[in-house]
Amino acid sequence: MVVGIAFMILLSFGPLYGQALGLPLEIAIVLSAAVFVAAAVVAFHRQVWTFRPEYTATVPSAVRAERLFQLIPILAALIVALAVPLVVG
Repeated sequence: MVVGIAFMILLSFGPLYGQALGLPLEIAIVLSAAVFVAAAVVAFHRQVWTFRPEYTATVPSAVRAERLFQLIPILAALIVALAVPLVVG
């Protein structure tokens, strides 16, 4: 899920912001893809390599689901906040 959200945000807004900063479209896409790969590697390291099964039972699944649903409006606000400078400017 973390990697999917990173993919969505970086490859949706990254090239647009890169072009707004004066980069050619191809370079902006490559930079966005490189940042996405770095985010995916960090997420893999954190969620797979350093995963400890004994910590899974400490947070009930209901609490994790509640946190997930609380983060949905924050993600929506982040997407709107990222889009505002591109629409206004």
